Amino acid sequence: MIQTRLKGMGVALITPFKEDDSVDYDALLRLVDYQLQNGTDFLCVLGTTAETPTLTKEEKDKIKRLIVERVNGRIPILLGVSSNCTRTVVETLKNDDMTGVDAVLVAVPYYNKPSQEGIYQHYKAVAEATDLPVVLYNVPGRTGVNMTAETTLRLARDFKNIIAIKEASGNITQMDDIIKNKPVNFDVISGDDGITFPLITLGAVGVISVIGNAFPREFSRMTRLALQGDFANALTIHHKFTELFSLLFVDGNPAGVKAMLNVMGLIENKLRLPLVPTRITTFEKMRAILDELKIKC
Repeated sequence: MIQTRLKGMGVALITPFKEDDSVDYDALLRLVDYQLQNGTDFLCVLGTTAETPTLTKEEKDKIKRLIVERVNGRIPILLGVSSNCTRTVVETLKNDDMTGVDAVLVAVPYYNKPSQEGIYQHYKAVAEATDLPVVLYNVPGRTGVNMTAETTLRLARDFKNIIAIKEASGNITQMDDIIKNKPVNFDVISGDDGITFPLITLGAVGVISVIGNAFPREFSRMTRLALQGDFANALTIHHKFTELFSLLFVDGNPAGVKAMLNVMGLIENKLRLPLVPTRITTFEKMRAILDELKIKC
């Protein structure tokens, strides 16, 4: 079953751009290879970290096709399919080619600020529009509304193909409530690198990671150790990354991780407006920490 495969460290893959603002497809495939070679358990493709709001339909289709071809079934692919228009998500699920996609990640509708019943009805329509497994995504810092534990659990119980939630509410009590009361066939996945370790100790099954773009081997090892109950060694790795966690998001996401990947020589430090690269002060702090960690690409 797919939920047994969406465990461990998934990576919310970035979209590399060239200096002329076009998608750097060659760099994208190199990043996919880097993930495949360094222990990543699954890929989250075309999520928020991919700067999806700035990509055209043609670019998104090409990115999806190239990644599906390159992965070739070696690890699961979780595809981001989100909109604040329910009909748009439903039509995408019904009409787009989902060959090679193992599950879809659907964020709580943003900007509209729907009620809890509105959120429930949105996901009801999504679940009924596809046979693919659906992963809920609660990220109130971006959407403007929190999906409560009660709504999450209601959806988990009512729809068999709603199999997990990527939880990024920042509310550990809420996450613990979901873990404690969820059905057996429903998983909680951390949506925040910094709380992955404590959340796994409570019963989460892994993370959809941003920092894993740059450090898949190290962060997947931390996740795996924590899932195996080796909390002491997992905590050591968690603490190694603590300062990078804060730098990662100080100038917005994915500006931080793109700066890291640029320092490592993997991509151009280029984002599409309205996002811009990290400030030079943040960039230099990252470079110093990376030198200190002596992590080589």
